[in-house]
Amino acid sequence: MIRISDLSYHYQNSHREQIVALRDINLTVRDGEFLAVLGHNGCGKTTLAKHINGLLLPSKGSVAIDGLSTSDPAQLWKIRQKVGLIFQNPENQIVGTLVEEDVAFGPENLSLPQSEIRNRVKQALDEVGMQEFAKSEPHLLSAGQQQKVTLAGIVAMRPGVIVLDEPTSMLDPAGTKDVLRIIRDLNRKRKMTVIYITHFVEEVIDADRVIVMENGRIFLEGSPKEIFSSPMRLRDLGINPLVINQLAVGLARAGLNVDPKILTVEEMVKALCSLS
Repeated sequence: MIRISDLSYHYQNSHREQIVALRDINLTVRDGEFLAVLGHNGCGKTTLAKHINGLLLPSKGSVAIDGLSTSDPAQLWKIRQKVGLIFQNPENQIVGTLVEEDVAFGPENLSLPQSEIRNRVKQALDEVGMQEFAKSEPHLLSAGQQQKVTLAGIVAMRPGVIVLDEPTSMLDPAGTKDVLRIIRDLNRKRKMTVIYITHFVEEVIDADRVIVMENGRIFLEGSPKEIFSSPMRLRDLGINPLVINQLAVGLARAGLNVDPKILTVEEMVKALCSLS
């Protein structure tokens, strides 16, 4: 379980001015939960992500992973075994000259036996659908394939939590679809806790819970239906609402018997068919 209590973070810019990036964040993430974090650029999403595995430390408050405090230097190694972190540009996280070498990098740092490392690498590549590229050079792969390699590297370390900071922002629709499928499988089949950071609302409509950040604070919190069914409010926060939900809201306001909290095309088709 992740517990964030009264977390604030500030830093000095090049002009020695104090910049407050996070303000009084209180958040608990349950084991196995799929939590989506939404917000426009500069709202504090990435800063929050870096606090969850100790890349940044609180200016005030605390962050604890399974009871281990990120502010305790003696616990950071254990915390980073528990929390995997993936950023938007996969090239920045690939270190191996071959795909299988890159995936093995994390398990090797855990000082595992070579037989165990080989098993984990094979299983991780199978899980993300990249086994046929084990001997390939990562820089020759597409961005979507590279992001799958970074995912495999995290999976091979078997953390309980994976934090993804806009992992599809550099991918085409096909790559995005594949990566989202893998992430959902990790959450549902592996029971891995997922913290998914994005500003694309359509990517997180099946999350367990959504928080929306603004100016370093948690501004909204609730289920996807609770959050996404107020499209004007999202737009005010710099987030493009779901098109299908805007349609549902418009139809409901026009007097049709349509649930304004519809989030998917399938739900809309069913609602329209029921009107005939």
